[in-house]
Amino acid sequence: QVQLVESGGGLVQAGGSLRLSCAASGVIYSPNVMGWYRQAPGKQRELVATSTSSGTSNYTDSVKGRFTISRDNAKITVYLQMNALKAEDTGVYYCKLQSSRGAYWGQGTQVTVSS
Repeated sequence: QVQLVESGGGLVQAGGSLRLSCAASGVIYSPNVMGWYRQAPGKQRELVATSTSSGTSNYTDSVKGRFTISRDNAKITVYLQMNALKAEDTGVYYCKLQSSRGAYWGQGTQVTVSS
């Protein structure tokens, strides 16, 4: 059974920074993709950034140049460094791991950016 535990959310002023972490445990198959999604109130969950186990990263356009995804394969942990935060970045951020055995989600961590 795979478990994902996120941490690092909180309240920050616009222009500030936060760093999210997501640690995976259990039987993890490679190759895999780990990523971050977010869901704002009243909106659908959307992709923020993904990182493959081979090192390829992908970002949604609205966060390019502000967010950086990274991962530690040895620790099976993915990070999201968020800089220059905007009010529209507010939402619940979810970690996801996708492998040949299925997709797994974390419980989510709240990020609130005050303007």
